[in-house]
Amino acid sequence: MYCIRNVTEDLFWIGANDHRLALFENAHPIPNGVSYNSYVLLDEKTVLFDTVDWSICRQFLENLEHVLNGRPLDYIVVNHFEPDHGASLEEVILRHPEATIICSTKAVNIIKQFNIAVNKDFDTVKEGDTRCFGKHTVAFVEAPMVHWPEVMVTFDTTNGILFSADAFGSFGALDGKLFNDEVNFDRDWIDDARRYYTNIVGKYGVFVQKLLTKVSGLDIKMICPLHGPVWRNNLEYFIDKHDKWSKYEPEEKGVLIAYASMYGNTEAAAQCLAAKLVEKGCTNVKVYDVSNTHVSQLISESFKLSNIVLASVTYNTGLFPAMLDYLEDMKALEVQNRTIALMENGSWGPRAASHMTNFINNNLKNMTLLEPKVTIKSAGKDSDVQNIDALADAIIESMK
Repeated sequence: MYCIRNVTEDLFWIGANDHRLALFENAHPIPNGVSYNSYVLLDEKTVLFDTVDWSICRQFLENLEHVLNGRPLDYIVVNHFEPDHGASLEEVILRHPEATIICSTKAVNIIKQFNIAVNKDFDTVKEGDTRCFGKHTVAFVEAPMVHWPEVMVTFDTTNGILFSADAFGSFGALDGKLFNDEVNFDRDWIDDARRYYTNIVGKYGVFVQKLLTKVSGLDIKMICPLHGPVWRNNLEYFIDKHDKWSKYEPEEKGVLIAYASMYGNTEAAAQCLAAKLVEKGCTNVKVYDVSNTHVSQLISESFKLSNIVLASVTYNTGLFPAMLDYLEDMKALEVQNRTIALMENGSWGPRAASHMTNFINNNLKNMTLLEPKVTIKSAGKDSDVQNIDALADAIIESMK
């Protein structure tokens, strides 16, 4: 059974949704599922923009054949050939050997590495090249490392549609709602969009900035990404989010408290700090246990909020493993430009703060470390509450 939607009168979404997949890239939880987007243009020539993951190939092929309705497939534009967008390419070629593949030179090598379409000729394009399909003329914009080296985006100069590859994507299955104005984005989607960007593309902010500069001169009317909703209004809102994320600027003033606690005493200190902050007027506070919160969520909140509190027990004279994992992900994904406060606990040799300080100073960029650091020995005392109160004052002062 086919399942398609009109994007415009001659452009069709023929993707599908996946609610079965638990981990995107076998790493990131997607409780709301994910969509794999593919588009077909019916002009004088027919054009397929990207394919889909193998998991939804059958639905995708049914959609494709319904839209073509017996017409040949003239072109396949490959903007990005990661397997979640390229795994079905060979199945399309088997059914439509007449199709010409348009892609970047680097994409040819990657396609061949996956043993797909190795005997086909490719129409390779570069920055500024155009192709005309009848009424529609498209221009190609190179977008390397957003987030693979072969990526390009395609701009339809006729109607202002940007086929944006992984840029402007999001976790979350569409479930019939294709466009951004068909969902309550701020309520239901922004967290998935942020977690998608920060964990998938977040490391490559400098390259995202280059792409944003390139497309700023285009008269974009609609954005068609490879995951998540199609944007047809309020584009500035989502572009601004990506501008902030890719500059590593916080979206909001607020405090993320991430704690590592073995027996509940460090957790109690983290909760005490949260209460102090709220009492003093800072209500944008998020508290997470690093042991049972997926690190992708911690990274997403780290991109969102201006201040981060790391509260960790000392473990085998070092740092608690889950806290270290979080710090390593912050390093890998280039989290920077934040104000960080430290809390530590240890029964006979509290050293977590010194380990965290060394890691931050040696691995993270443009971080401001607040004083005072709070040290607790085993269970918190009245004097510790006073020190936590002073730390709350310092955090609030840093946000002014």
